[in-house]
Amino acid sequence: MKTTLNTDYIMSVIREFYQTNDRLPSLQEVSDMFSYSSRSSAVHVIKKLINKNFIKKGPKGYLVTGPSFQPRIKLLGSIAAGFPTPEEEELVNTVSLDDYLVSKPQATFMLEVKGDSMINAGIMPKDMVLVEKGRQPKAGDIVIAQVDGDWTMKYYRKENDSVFLEAANPEYANIYPQDELVIGGIVVSVIRKY
Repeated sequence: MKTTLNTDYIMSVIREFYQTNDRLPSLQEVSDMFSYSSRSSAVHVIKKLINKNFIKKGPKGYLVTGPSFQPRIKLLGSIAAGFPTPEEEELVNTVSLDDYLVSKPQATFMLEVKGDSMINAGIMPKDMVLVEKGRQPKAGDIVIAQVDGDWTMKYYRKENDSVFLEAANPEYANIYPQDELVIGGIVVSVIRKY
Protein backbone atom coordinates (compact mmCIF):
# COMPACT_ATOMS: atom_id res chain seq x y z
CA MET A 1 0.00 0.00 0.00
CA LYS A 2 1.45 3.37 -1.06
CA THR A 3 1.43 6.17 1.50
CA THR A 4 0.58 9.64 0.18
CA LEU A 5 2.41 12.43 1.98
CA ASN A 6 0.94 15.88 2.47
CA THR A 7 2.61 18.45 0.18
CA ASP A 8 2.94 20.96 3.05
CA TYR A 9 4.75 18.31 5.09
CA ILE A 10 7.09 17.54 2.16
CA MET A 11 7.84 21.25 1.73
CA SER A 12 8.61 21.68 5.44
CA VAL A 13 11.01 18.70 5.41
CA ILE A 14 12.78 20.05 2.31
CA ARG A 15 13.01 23.54 3.89
CA GLU A 16 14.62 21.98 6.97
CA PHE A 17 17.09 20.07 4.76
CA TYR A 18 17.92 23.30 2.93
CA GLN A 19 18.53 25.22 6.17
CA THR A 20 20.87 22.48 7.42
CA ASN A 21 22.74 21.81 4.16
CA ASP A 22 22.46 25.13 2.29
CA ARG A 23 21.25 23.27 -0.80
CA LEU A 24 18.24 21.34 -2.07
CA PRO A 25 18.26 17.54 -1.74
CA SER A 26 19.10 15.25 -4.67
CA LEU A 27 16.51 12.83 -6.06
CA GLN A 28 18.11 10.01 -4.09
CA GLU A 29 17.95 12.10 -0.90
CA VAL A 30 14.26 12.89 -1.54
CA SER A 31 13.62 9.14 -2.01
CA ASP A 32 15.43 8.39 1.25
CA MET A 33 13.72 11.21 3.22
CA PHE A 34 10.25 9.96 2.40
CA SER A 35 11.04 6.21 2.18
CA TYR A 36 10.16 5.94 -1.51
CA SER A 37 11.00 2.61 -3.10
CA SER A 38 11.99 4.22 -6.41
CA ARG A 39 13.43 7.45 -7.74
CA SER A 40 10.37 7.85 -10.00
CA SER A 41 8.30 8.67 -6.90
CA ALA A 42 10.83 11.37 -6.02
CA VAL A 43 10.62 12.71 -9.61
CA HIS A 44 6.83 12.88 -9.25
CA VAL A 45 7.18 14.87 -5.98
CA ILE A 46 9.73 17.24 -7.55
CA LYS A 47 7.36 17.91 -10.49
CA LYS A 48 4.55 18.74 -8.02
CA LEU A 49 6.85 21.13 -6.15
CA ILE A 50 7.87 22.82 -9.41
CA ASN A 51 4.17 23.29 -10.30
CA LYS A 52 3.65 24.95 -6.89
CA ASN A 53 6.63 27.32 -7.53
CA PHE A 54 8.30 25.86 -4.44
CA ILE A 55 11.36 24.95 -6.48
CA LYS A 56 12.37 25.63 -10.08
CA LYS A 57 15.04 24.72 -12.56
CA GLY A 58 17.95 27.14 -12.49
CA PRO A 59 19.91 28.47 -15.48
CA LYS A 60 22.11 25.34 -15.68
CA GLY A 61 19.27 22.87 -15.09
CA TYR A 62 19.92 22.46 -11.36
CA LEU A 63 17.02 22.76 -8.94
CA VAL A 64 16.90 26.05 -7.03
CA THR A 65 14.43 27.55 -4.58
CA GLY A 66 11.33 29.10 -6.12
CA PRO A 67 9.15 32.08 -5.19
CA SER A 68 7.04 30.11 -2.69
CA PHE A 69 9.98 28.32 -1.02
CA GLN A 70 9.96 30.61 2.02
CA PRO A 71 6.71 30.47 3.98
CA ARG A 72 4.57 33.57 3.69
CA ILE A 73 3.92 35.57 6.87
CA LYS A 74 0.59 37.19 7.68
CA LEU A 75 0.47 40.98 7.39
CA LEU A 76 -2.07 42.04 9.98
CA GLY A 77 -2.06 45.81 9.54
CA SER A 78 0.02 48.59 11.03
CA ILE A 79 1.15 49.65 14.48
CA ALA A 80 1.71 53.15 15.84
CA ALA A 81 5.26 53.81 16.96
CA GLY A 82 4.20 57.11 18.51
CA PHE A 83 1.01 57.44 20.56
CA PRO A 84 -1.10 54.31 21.02
CA THR A 85 -4.06 53.97 18.65
CA PRO A 86 -7.00 51.56 18.76
CA GLU A 87 -5.70 49.30 15.92
CA GLU A 88 -7.47 46.00 15.48
CA GLU A 89 -5.85 42.83 14.22
CA GLU A 90 -7.07 42.19 10.70
CA LEU A 91 -5.53 40.01 8.00
CA VAL A 92 -4.48 42.50 5.32
CA ASN A 93 -2.29 40.26 3.19
CA THR A 94 0.51 37.73 3.37
CA VAL A 95 4.14 38.62 2.75
CA SER A 96 7.15 36.51 1.92
CA LEU A 97 10.20 37.97 3.66
CA ASP A 98 12.29 36.97 0.63
CA ASP A 99 10.00 38.95 -1.68
CA TYR A 100 9.89 41.89 0.71
CA LEU A 101 13.63 42.12 1.42
CA VAL A 102 15.26 40.75 -1.73
CA SER A 103 14.57 42.23 -5.16
CA LYS A 104 17.43 40.43 -6.99
CA PRO A 105 18.00 36.99 -5.41
CA GLN A 106 20.86 36.03 -7.76
CA ALA A 107 22.76 39.22 -6.87
CA THR A 108 22.07 39.19 -3.11
CA PHE A 109 24.08 37.70 -0.26
CA MET A 110 23.98 38.00 3.54
CA LEU A 111 26.70 38.85 6.07
CA GLU A 112 26.82 38.89 9.87
CA VAL A 113 27.97 42.23 11.32
CA LYS A 114 30.99 42.32 13.60
CA GLY A 115 32.12 45.49 15.32
CA ASP A 116 30.38 48.76 16.18
CA SER A 117 31.48 51.16 13.45
CA MET A 118 27.92 51.47 12.05
CA ILE A 119 25.90 51.73 15.27
CA ASN A 120 24.65 55.26 14.58
CA ALA A 121 23.18 53.93 11.32
CA GLY A 122 21.23 51.43 13.44
CA ILE A 123 23.45 48.48 12.47
CA MET A 124 24.60 46.57 15.55
CA PRO A 125 27.01 43.68 16.12
CA LYS A 126 25.34 40.31 15.33
CA ASP A 127 22.85 41.95 12.93
CA MET A 128 22.60 40.39 9.50
CA VAL A 129 22.85 42.62 6.41
CA LEU A 130 21.53 41.79 2.96
CA VAL A 131 23.92 43.03 0.30
CA GLU A 132 23.19 43.49 -3.41
CA LYS A 133 26.05 43.11 -5.87
CA GLY A 134 26.38 44.89 -9.19
CA ARG A 135 24.89 48.29 -8.35
CA GLN A 136 26.87 51.50 -8.73
CA PRO A 137 27.12 53.12 -5.28
CA LYS A 138 25.85 56.63 -4.67
CA ALA A 139 27.12 58.99 -1.99
CA GLY A 140 25.44 58.02 1.28
CA ASP A 141 24.96 54.34 0.43
CA ILE A 142 26.21 51.82 2.97
CA VAL A 143 28.64 49.59 1.10
CA ILE A 144 30.66 46.46 1.61
CA ALA A 145 34.09 47.44 0.30
CA GLN A 146 37.60 46.11 0.04
CA VAL A 147 40.04 48.89 0.88
CA ASP A 148 43.70 48.18 0.19
CA GLY A 149 43.07 44.46 0.72
CA ASP A 150 40.81 44.63 3.82
CA TRP A 151 36.99 44.31 3.83
CA THR A 152 34.72 46.68 5.74
CA MET A 153 31.17 48.09 5.83
CA LYS A 154 30.89 51.89 5.79
CA TYR A 155 29.11 54.85 4.21
CA TYR A 156 30.31 55.58 0.67
CA ARG A 157 31.27 59.27 0.43
CA LYS A 158 32.53 61.56 -2.34
CA GLU A 159 34.37 64.83 -1.80
CA ASN A 160 35.50 66.76 -4.87
CA ASP A 161 37.24 64.09 -6.97
CA SER A 162 38.09 61.71 -4.13
CA VAL A 163 36.10 58.82 -2.66
CA PHE A 164 36.32 57.73 0.97
CA LEU A 165 34.49 55.56 3.49
CA GLU A 166 32.89 56.95 6.64
CA ALA A 167 31.84 55.08 9.76
CA ALA A 168 28.58 55.75 11.58
CA ASN A 169 30.45 56.02 14.85
CA PRO A 170 32.57 59.08 15.74
CA GLU A 171 35.25 56.86 17.31
CA TYR A 172 36.33 55.71 13.84
CA ALA A 173 38.29 57.83 11.36
CA ASN A 174 37.39 58.14 7.68
CA ILE A 175 39.09 55.63 5.42
CA TYR A 176 40.83 56.99 2.32
CA PRO A 177 42.06 54.23 -0.01
CA GLN A 178 45.81 54.38 -0.70
CA ASP A 179 45.90 51.90 -3.58
CA GLU A 180 42.56 50.26 -4.26
CA LEU A 181 38.86 50.47 -3.42
CA VAL A 182 36.62 47.63 -4.60
CA ILE A 183 32.88 47.79 -3.93
CA GLY A 184 31.54 44.32 -3.15
CA GLY A 185 27.92 45.42 -2.83
CA ILE A 186 25.41 47.83 -1.33
CA VAL A 187 23.56 47.09 1.91
CA VAL A 188 19.83 46.94 1.15
CA SER A 189 18.40 45.53 4.41
CA VAL A 190 19.32 44.92 8.04
CA ILE A 191 17.89 42.01 9.99
CA ARG A 192 17.98 41.83 13.79
CA LYS A 193 16.75 38.94 15.89
CA TYR A 194 15.75 39.76 19.48
